[in-house]
Amino acid sequence: MTGKTLLSVQNLTMRFGGLTAIDNLSLNVPDQAITGIIGPNGAGKTTFFNCLTGFYKPTEGAVTLNHPTKGPIRLADLPSHKVAQTAQVVRTFQNIRLFAQMTVLENLVVAQHNALQKASMFSIAGLLRLPGYRKAADEAIERALSWLKRLNLMDIVNVPAGALPYGTQRRVEIARALCVNPLLLCLDEPAAGLNPKESAELNTLLLHLVQEEGVSILLIEHDMSVVMNVSDHICVLNYGRKIAEGTPAEIRVDPNVIKAYLGEDEDDQPVEKAS
Repeated sequence: MTGKTLLSVQNLTMRFGGLTAIDNLSLNVPDQAITGIIGPNGAGKTTFFNCLTGFYKPTEGAVTLNHPTKGPIRLADLPSHKVAQTAQVVRTFQNIRLFAQMTVLENLVVAQHNALQKASMFSIAGLLRLPGYRKAADEAIERALSWLKRLNLMDIVNVPAGALPYGTQRRVEIARALCVNPLLLCLDEPAAGLNPKESAELNTLLLHLVQEEGVSILLIEHDMSVVMNVSDHICVLNYGRKIAEGTPAEIRVDPNVIKAYLGEDEDDQPVEKAS
């Protein structure tokens, strides 16, 4: 963790008619760190991600990415398809969205469609296999293979994604997101459906991405064995409002969090597993 703020969220509010899904949220997301976003179902976590990544335009407030070379970028000012390309804010979803019939390598190459489309001159250069397009295609394959190697997935390069175990598909989905060269990787419940062994492997992967690859991670997760073990910083939402923020140790004992989300055991002590 560098101590720098990568993403600044200021008074973010998202309303849908009379429903306020995010209510005056302010949050600083540190650079090269893992920030966990937790809260009960309906707390506004995925809506928050949708505001960051261009799916929704916030009703009020601002979300600013402090890009190391481009300077501050207000994400709401970008068209949704430009958020990943321009601001390098990339996300995964709760439900796996791999192309099941494509190989793992093909899935990672498809993720780089913006660069390939530009190089193809919107099909002409691609159809004619002009040198500029061939170079871009080779670079896309090289980038995909690089991430597969770094994530120890080279043995499944040519396997159809739909034929893989669920936990492996999750890793492939993260590898695909990394091919877009994210500064901020937003993971929406990456441990959903994983068994304890796979969750532990996910923990190792996330720590590797931050410590060795320099990626910053914003993590929505219900699995407390993941959140508490990998997060540097946690923000807790309830009914769209921030009710707590701090280190995992601070969040574990925060009475508002225990009441709203983590629950209490028979001795009124905080537990690490969500119900």
